[in-house]
Amino acid sequence: MELVFWFCLALVVYTYLGYPVVLFLLVKLKRLFNRQKLLFFEPSELPRVSLVVACYNEAEILEEKIANTLALSYPDDKLDICFVTDGSDDNSDEIIAKYANIKHFHSDERKGKNAAINRILPLLKTPYIIFCDANTFLNKEALVNLVRHYKDEKVGAVAGEKRVFSTNEDENAGAGEGAYWKYESQLKKWDSELYSVVGAAGELFSVKSDLMDPVPDGIIIEDFFLSVKIAMNGYKVRYEPEAYAMEAGSSSIAEERKRKVRISAGGLQAVGLFAGLLNFFKYGTLSFQYISHRFFRWTVAPLSLLILLLINIYLVVAGAGIVYTVLLASQVFFYFLAAMGNLYELKGKSSKVFLIPFYFVFMNVSVYQGFFRLLKGKQSAVWEKSARAKLKKT
Repeated sequence: MELVFWFCLALVVYTYLGYPVVLFLLVKLKRLFNRQKLLFFEPSELPRVSLVVACYNEAEILEEKIANTLALSYPDDKLDICFVTDGSDDNSDEIIAKYANIKHFHSDERKGKNAAINRILPLLKTPYIIFCDANTFLNKEALVNLVRHYKDEKVGAVAGEKRVFSTNEDENAGAGEGAYWKYESQLKKWDSELYSVVGAAGELFSVKSDLMDPVPDGIIIEDFFLSVKIAMNGYKVRYEPEAYAMEAGSSSIAEERKRKVRISAGGLQAVGLFAGLLNFFKYGTLSFQYISHRFFRWTVAPLSLLILLLINIYLVVAGAGIVYTVLLASQVFFYFLAAMGNLYELKGKSSKVFLIPFYFVFMNVSVYQGFFRLLKGKQSAVWEKSARAKLKKT
C-alpha cells in the first residue's frame, strides 16, 4: 500500500509541477546546443489567408467583433474574412449583411461548429486558414504574427494565446480560469520551443489548408483533434503568444463547470482516439509531451488524487507512521480550502486564499463528470456556449 501511495503521489507531482520543471530544463539545454533561428515571412511575403469566425446567436457582440476583425493589421487583398452563422436565429445575418467585404455563410440547420466548418472548407481558396471564436477579440498584429511561422515548411499549424480577463461579475470563475491559462500558456511556449504544441485552443488557431481534413462527426474538441493529427503526421504545431485572443471569464462557476466538463469529456475521447501516441518509440518527443501534458492530466492525475486520499486514510488507521498522518492532515487542509472556496462562490464572494485549491479540485472533479457524461453518451459535440461576463477593453 505504501508503494502505491508514493507512486500515485509522484504521478500527481510530476503532472502539475515535475513536467513544467523538466520541460524548462530541456528547453534550456536545447538553447545551448541548437541556436537555429526560427524562419519567418517578411511583411511583403505574407500569403493569402482566410479568417473564419464561427457564430451561433452572437448578435449581441457581433458589431464589436466585426469592428475588431476589420481593424486587424493584414493586407486587405490577402485576407478573406468569413463569418459562419449556421443555426443562428437572431439577427446575426442582418448585421453581417451590412459589410460587403465579409463573406457570409449560413444554413438554417444547426449541426454544430464542426459541421459548419466542414461545410465551407471546399469554398475556402487560400493556402492558410485561421479560426477564431465570435466572443474573442484579437490584438491588431495577431494574423501577421500567426502566419509568419509558415515560412518554415515543417510547420503545419500555429496556435495563438488565450487571455482571460476577470471582472467583478465573474471574479471567481474568471480569476481561476485566468490563472489556469497563464500556467497553460507558459507550458505551451516551452512545448513549442522543445518540439511541438500538443493541442491548440480554438479561440485562435491556424492551419495549412492542405492539412485541414474535415473533422469527423462526434468529435467534441475539434481544435485539439486537428492540432494533434497534424503533429502526428510529422508537422510541428507552433505557439505564438504575440497573437492572442482576449475574452472575459465565464459569468459564474456554474457556466465554467459546463465548459470544463465538456472539455474533459473531449479530452477523454481524445485519449481513446490517440492511443497510438503512447508509443514513445514511434513518436519520440511528441509522445513524451502528449503523455506528460495531456494524458496524465486527463486520466492518471485525477485517479491518483482519489487513490492518494483513500490509501492515506488506510495507512493512518493502520498506524503506518507519523509521515502519513502529516500528509493526510495536509490533504484534508487542502480540500478544506477548496470547500471554503466553493462556499464563498455559492455566496457570491471570492478569496485569493481559496482560489488555487478550489480551481484545482474543480478541474479534477470536472474530469470525473466529463467521464460519466462521455460514458453515458450525454456529451454532445454541438457546442452549448457558456455565458461570459462582459469584456471591458481599454
